[in-house]
Amino acid sequence: MNESNSVDIARVKVNLETSQIAWNELQRFFASGSAVFVASSLDLIDVAYQFSIDNKDQVTLWMQNNQISLVSDQQALMWLKADTTVWAVVVKPWILVQE
Repeated sequence: MNESNSVDIARVKVNLETSQIAWNELQRFFASGSAVFVASSLDLIDVAYQFSIDNKDQVTLWMQNNQISLVSDQQALMWLKADTTVWAVVVKPWILVQE
């Protein structure tokens, strides 16, 4: 299997593990500091894939550009009050969330 096929398979796997979920069901992840906000300008699948292959350079760039960050108290409270449903995917030990 060539590298391109491996990447495609990994991305498909991440895509299959992505789902919509009510934010209130993710409170324990937020409380433990493992909920990561992904800006809507990014592709959640791509971000999850980059996390899964531990691409620190790309993740750092996104952090520096404020495109990913730990979910803030303000975001969490706003989502909870609005009963928001988010897209989420687990890339241990993180759960990536996107509105």
